[in-house]
Amino acid sequence: MSHTLANPFRSQGLPTRQSDTLPSRDAETVAKLLTLCPAHAETPLRDMADLAAKLGVATFHIKDERARMGLGSFKALGAAYAIAHDAARAQPQDWARALTGRTYVTASAGNHGLSVAAGARLFGAKAVIYLSHTVPAAFGARLEAQGAEVAWAGEDYEASMAAAAAAAEDKGWSLLSDSTWPGNEESGFRVMEGYLQMASEAAAQMPAPPTHIFLQAGVGGLAAAVAAFARATWGDAPQIIVVEPEAAPALIESIRAGQLVDTSGSVSEMGRLDCKTASMVALNGLAMDADTFVTISEQEARDTVETLKAHDIASTPSGVAGVAAALLKRPNLGPADRILTIVSEGPEDV
Repeated sequence: MSHTLANPFRSQGLPTRQSDTLPSRDAETVAKLLTLCPAHAETPLRDMADLAAKLGVATFHIKDERARMGLGSFKALGAAYAIAHDAARAQPQDWARALTGRTYVTASAGNHGLSVAAGARLFGAKAVIYLSHTVPAAFGARLEAQGAEVAWAGEDYEASMAAAAAAAEDKGWSLLSDSTWPGNEESGFRVMEGYLQMASEAAAQMPAPPTHIFLQAGVGGLAAAVAAFARATWGDAPQIIVVEPEAAPALIESIRAGQLVDTSGSVSEMGRLDCKTASMVALNGLAMDADTFVTISEQEARDTVETLKAHDIASTPSGVAGVAAALLKRPNLGPADRILTIVSEGPEDV
């Protein structure tokens, strides 16, 4: 059953926090570092006039992340940026060998692992990616093609992350998660910081500021980064709506509880969003910046995949979740409203 929750902590933040760290808003530093990456290029903002007409709004824009750095998703901006940040601190003469001898380890249910693998390869490091046994074997092959070592552990993402954390502790590797929890803030913070580039590009590409921003969330990194940038750039004006699968309501239930909580549920087809515990730092930021939290059904996500396919935008249920909420939840939209959404990844079979 879908849920909608108005955020009672807007502008104030959670009453009970395990950390005071908030997402970065420093998009300029991110942009400067990314200029050093030969694969970096701006992704397009698509003007979806037909969808705007269907909803009766002024404009409907999709930030299309499917070709980001040739890795197929926005995640390319996360781990690869965090690794580049480490390389820059080494002040290298040779960027390709800046992190030689270092090993990054993580768990992944999808695109984060590709970003870790690509970033490690670019700067001379090694990457070890832990996958749960529910991840398709073809994805493991894609990681290996990026030069990563793949390890299989556990029946879900949480179990594979526990295995990655144990390996980091045992072997002295660098754990590079896209989430944050007590005792592990730095890497997830940097990953989120990289996502600011996506928001900064969208702001420059839009003809007028958005009135509504729909952001899909797994652990919450994408949503928290874009929301933080939006507040720094446009203030309180845009309505920010965070979208999760019904099966993984980690953020909405934490907001309902007033603190970070673990959730449970069935396996979602929105695999990259199927996260039962939110990132601590992302939750801190979204509790201040988001106006509304909603969940969507599996069918709503599937229907939106088909809708966008008819507009020549091929993606996945995870990739279109924010678009799904904009099209199907219709929260008091009017003819002057301007919508910003993100298609966060390309189809899984390419």
